[in-house]
Amino acid sequence: MNSKGEWKKLAIIVGVFLACFYLPVGAERFNNSVMESLHLVKWYAQEHVILCLIPAFFIAGAISVFVSQASVMKYLGARANKTLAYGVASVSGAVLAVCSCTILPLFAGIYRMGAGLGPATAFLYSGPAINVLAIILTARILGLELGIARAVGAIAFSVIIGLIMHFIYRKEEIEKANGQMAMPEAHVSRHLWQNAVYFASMVGILIFANWAKPASSDAGLWSLIHSAKWAITGVFAIILIATLVMWFKKTELSEWTQTTWAFAKQILPLLLLGVLVAGFLLGRPGHEGLIPNRWVEWAVGGNSLRANLLASVAGAFMYFATLTEVPILQGLIGSGMGKGPALALLLAGPALSLPSMLVIRSVIGTQKTVVYVSLVIVMSTIAGIVFGAFF
Repeated sequence: MNSKGEWKKLAIIVGVFLACFYLPVGAERFNNSVMESLHLVKWYAQEHVILCLIPAFFIAGAISVFVSQASVMKYLGARANKTLAYGVASVSGAVLAVCSCTILPLFAGIYRMGAGLGPATAFLYSGPAINVLAIILTARILGLELGIARAVGAIAFSVIIGLIMHFIYRKEEIEKANGQMAMPEAHVSRHLWQNAVYFASMVGILIFANWAKPASSDAGLWSLIHSAKWAITGVFAIILIATLVMWFKKTELSEWTQTTWAFAKQILPLLLLGVLVAGFLLGRPGHEGLIPNRWVEWAVGGNSLRANLLASVAGAFMYFATLTEVPILQGLIGSGMGKGPALALLLAGPALSLPSMLVIRSVIGTQKTVVYVSLVIVMSTIAGIVFGAFF
């Protein structure tokens, strides 16, 4: 075995063997962690794959096939007007109001179509972070000041993180911009309003099929929409079917489904693997994984740098379904968590998760993913320290 690569393979084999040899099967905490990972991935498959990810995959496929590259670059490209690009990115993400995993196919779609790194990451952060209902629930359950701080922080973070990512990789962005200078406008076979109806119907299905039940029955309009969400979703589904029948050719539909399948093949296995690992380490909300909850509660008390940093890191790696972060934080605050670390977790948690990190890496590479995750954690930590100093 003279090859360095062969020694590396041997080391991996020996490592895997030793891990299997000393596997603590039978230990209560280990067995419970395995069950938690399976419970979490089952819940994820039941609650998120069909209603969240599948519509998102189809939207991502539609962006790649039916939205011209020139249009994406006009509004989100490396040469686009910065105010317009970051405004469109943050608003588009916020309108979708999806979780950190559902935003991923859409992020991959616009990035591969030529969107600049800055606007693309602003879109990536804003989708799960700027959720109007989640912010309202935060204000009602955790306090008005925490709700306002979350809203202001999430909006500011989406733009600031995008701008910093653009600045760090400005040389690559300049090269990308130069390569986009002479991109011709693609031929379109439908009117703009027809494409708008087509995309609006898919976005409507994604939003209303996942409309969360409000924490209390007196939430007014939110409760009314929740009670009628399947009827509303059905209307959007009928509109989508009608657009496909009237305005699309069979070859276009075939290309759309093939592109959608390509996104699903790339993203879904990584997400499910990440959910399994997250469940094994941290468990489901209200349940323990390998890491005891008391460690987390002890670590995030007060408003120290350590408490805010650990809250940001824990939030970044945990998986939060939309709105679940509010009751989780309610319990942590009741166990002694400071308001600064609570805000840090609110700003880092919904926008990131271990499953999403794996997928982001497959789209933009390891280095950019590390930088993006680090920016979210550092900025969330700083925001928590500042907020905790005043409240």
